[in-house]
Amino acid sequence: MGQDKPNNQTPDNEFAEKRQIMVASQIRRRGIKDERVLAALEKVPRHLFVPVRYQRQAYSDEPLPIGMNQTISQPYIVAYMVDQLQLNGSERVLEIGAGSGYQTAVLAELSRRVFTIEIIPQLARQAKKIIAQLGYKNVEFRTGDGYLGWPEAAPFDAIIVSAAPLAIPTLLIEQLAPGGRMIVPVGEDQQDLVFLLHTGERVEQFRKIPVRFVPMIRKKEAE
Repeated sequence: MGQDKPNNQTPDNEFAEKRQIMVASQIRRRGIKDERVLAALEKVPRHLFVPVRYQRQAYSDEPLPIGMNQTISQPYIVAYMVDQLQLNGSERVLEIGAGSGYQTAVLAELSRRVFTIEIIPQLARQAKKIIAQLGYKNVEFRTGDGYLGWPEAAPFDAIIVSAAPLAIPTLLIEQLAPGGRMIVPVGEDQQDLVFLLHTGERVEQFRKIPVRFVPMIRKKEAE
């Protein structure tokens, strides 16, 4: 990716104030109240997960390109989706679409263990490298087809999907533990975030807010 690779040598102290402003103006002001979520967003250095050319924009209220026709989600959307999972620190979380690894790091702050799948090998390698450099020990990576989930590690207390399928993959629903929660963008031109709750007897679905995500691709499409 050449110059599009994140620069992990950038001093973080110059961005700390920007993170505080981001959380106050973009996240808390829009109704996210979970202090653990807010603290994680204030801690994780988002600028390390974007290409060098976009680092000055890393805390702005917008998605940014990360290469390979993929994007890092708008900070508020990351906060909203993670907040919907209601994590308390004891969960095993499945993330579909690690991308550059930013949301992965946020999840690592908030849960016991994160299993993350990225279909694009270049992004997976880069995300794994940054996550390791930041010292997270509770993240397992897999390069592969997110539609399949991670069956041998299932069931999961929470599942978060960072690309939009046309319909919610059945295999992911089957990997949700009783009491578990899932958040996933669904649709093509018109997308909505859909929240799923496994009641123990059935899986209930609730439409949340309109969003815009890159399409969720299958393995053959990524090759």
